[in-house]
Amino acid sequence: MNAVLAVARKEFRDDFRSRWTLAITVLFAVLALGIAYFGAAAAGRFGFVSFDATVASLTTLAAFVIPLIGLLIAYDTIVGERESGTLMLLLSYPVSRAQLIAGKFLGHSAMLATAAALGFGAAVALIQAMTPAARTLEAWRHVAVFIASASMLGATFAGVACLVSAIAREKARAAGLALMAWFALVIVFDLALLALLVVSGGNALERAVYPYLLLANPIDVFRLVNLLTLGEGAGNDVFMSMTAAHAYTPVLLGAAMSAWALGPFALALAVFRRQEI
Repeated sequence: MNAVLAVARKEFRDDFRSRWTLAITVLFAVLALGIAYFGAAAAGRFGFVSFDATVASLTTLAAFVIPLIGLLIAYDTIVGERESGTLMLLLSYPVSRAQLIAGKFLGHSAMLATAAALGFGAAVALIQAMTPAARTLEAWRHVAVFIASASMLGATFAGVACLVSAIAREKARAAGLALMAWFALVIVFDLALLALLVVSGGNALERAVYPYLLLANPIDVFRLVNLLTLGEGAGNDVFMSMTAAHAYTPVLLGAAMSAWALGPFALALAVFRRQEI
């Protein structure tokens, strides 16, 4: 365990020194503030509208941004060390393959969680300081759920990046696979579900299966966690109506989010253990 934590600390410090942490923190804060005060610009209004609408809009945007960031910071976790010739050196120390990849995964995941907490937390604190109507415990509860689920989504895609890095033999190939994974999970999956509903005409079978299909994508689980926490009236009524027939429980969504956060990493660990260095 000490070896895992040592590797995790090194990865976290490397991310911090490379300014990844600062850049992502600032990005999250700017996005949150921008959506809070300019999210209603299309309707001809500027300024803070409501906290629930802000979190709902942030959920939609974060579903695109956080997976991409998770993949970008970790796609070279293994293949980068292999290409630079330092992988054999690292494994010559008293650290196993499992400890090495676990430490790297934890370090990158911790960086994303820190950036999410600092960036979104600072933005929310500023919004509440400037907008008395937003100073409620309910608002902070929604923010806490959002930050926790965003951190788990980041960990999920850090795990996907570790898997890609363990499979690929070149950094360029790992980068390509990471982008393909992002495109498939962020865009193609939901388009396929929409096409399925259109083709089937939304019959009873599809309506019964659709809620379970959403659990097959970590991004949709992330959306479910946050939009169902907000409830109706936060600009997500269409989504709520599509899933109203299924009672998602906090335990079910928490288990699905945890499985997605650990599943890709477990696969990466299995692949890395069986590889020749």
